[in-house]
Amino acid sequence: MQETGRQHYNVTLAVLVFAGIAFALQQTLVIPALPAFQRDLGTSTTWVTWLLTGFLLVASVATPLLGKLGDQHGKERLLLISLGIFFLGSVGAIFAPNIWVLIACRAVQGTGGAVFPLSFAIIKDEFPPQKMGMAIGIVSAVFAVGGAAGLVLSGVIVDNFSWRWLFVLGAAGVGIAIVLVHFFVPESPIKTESRLDLPGAALLSGGLVALLLALSEGTNWGWGDARIDALFVVAASLLAAWVVVELRVPDPMVDMRMMVRRPVLLTNVAAMIAGFAMFGSFVLIPNFVQAPGDLPEPFARLVDYGFGASATQTGLYLLPGALIGFVSGPVAGRLGRRFGWKVPLVFGMTSAAAGISMLALWHEHPWHIVVANLVLGSGLPMTFAAMATLIVTNVRPSETGVATGMNTVMRTIGGVIGGQAGAALLSADTIAGTSVPAESAFVIAFAVSAVAAAAGAVVALFVTPLRRRVGLASAPAAAEVE
Repeated sequence: MQETGRQHYNVTLAVLVFAGIAFALQQTLVIPALPAFQRDLGTSTTWVTWLLTGFLLVASVATPLLGKLGDQHGKERLLLISLGIFFLGSVGAIFAPNIWVLIACRAVQGTGGAVFPLSFAIIKDEFPPQKMGMAIGIVSAVFAVGGAAGLVLSGVIVDNFSWRWLFVLGAAGVGIAIVLVHFFVPESPIKTESRLDLPGAALLSGGLVALLLALSEGTNWGWGDARIDALFVVAASLLAAWVVVELRVPDPMVDMRMMVRRPVLLTNVAAMIAGFAMFGSFVLIPNFVQAPGDLPEPFARLVDYGFGASATQTGLYLLPGALIGFVSGPVAGRLGRRFGWKVPLVFGMTSAAAGISMLALWHEHPWHIVVANLVLGSGLPMTFAAMATLIVTNVRPSETGVATGMNTVMRTIGGVIGGQAGAALLSADTIAGTSVPAESAFVIAFAVSAVAAAAGAVVALFVTPLRRRVGLASAPAAAEVE
């Protein structure tokens, strides 16, 4: 029975899904619009890519921090704060006069990354146990579905309107989400009385910024550049120091012992691999279907692949794969409840590997791309749904926000690596005498992503979820279930 006076969990779920969509759209809406930003704001390719890099950097740092604060001070309160800052960034981006202001606004938008871990924590606190897996599956599916839908909508907007409408859409969505969360999402009854671990927060933030900056700028600066090497050294040093601090302080930001539990550790590894596969495909598919695009002669005649799709047409290639996620996410919930949560995780990673393999093997006709994307689009939402539930069900209620936040960080790191790997492979294999990627470059890049997804399925086989013993509300049980 729903507690008297508290919002019914189905209404709460609908609001959290809406908030998740508002964030997921903004994560990818800018990707097809990068050339438009560069042209209209008169900037370089290097600086325009910071519209994505800055967003990811802040999202990675803010997600575990806000997740921890949510565990301490209330998830609904921190969700409103996260969305409020996200809204300010969206409004600022609408009126940005130059690339520097737009980059700053995108960085502010990155605080919205806390939407997902805070939503998962709210679901764990508010939902009946038998409904929790399905709810987490639906919210998790929004990440993959919304990301793909962002690519679809961006094409339509860029082809027909100003890029500023991308942020009008974002501001409208997150503004509505703020109102809905305030009125229809109850404050969580479970809070943790502890102090914020400022040294741990600073070390983790610095380490993540250095790592993601090195990964994001490796292609632009050159992987042998001394600055990249220095950033990797700084990242390794700060993250190592962070682990040491977390093992010694009385109230750590992240409990390292929780992070190395088998289900949590292997689920985080799978999250990084899934992020690699998803963002790798997000980079590759639009580039492939838009070729030869606007290439001048004689380069256009040298390209014997692609369909010359516009940004809007590219979105149509991706749309079926985005829509099927609304089905596969809830299906993951049903599979998880019946067979254990590693089953949809394995199935989702296997489907993703199959879809990406199809892109590598068959891409001569438009329908090849659509079918492969359907298979890929059905797998990734299942994967994200299973990962979130595995984390939530294997940590203490007081750790839910920060634990799911760290899982999101791992997915982001994998996504940055996947995007950079795809771009690097396209740059390394070009048509003779040009800088245009050869067809073989796409085949190799798709194959690498497929192998990574298959490796993720193998990792998932070894995830053994733990079920909480009846009567123990504060710690994971030792009993294992398959």
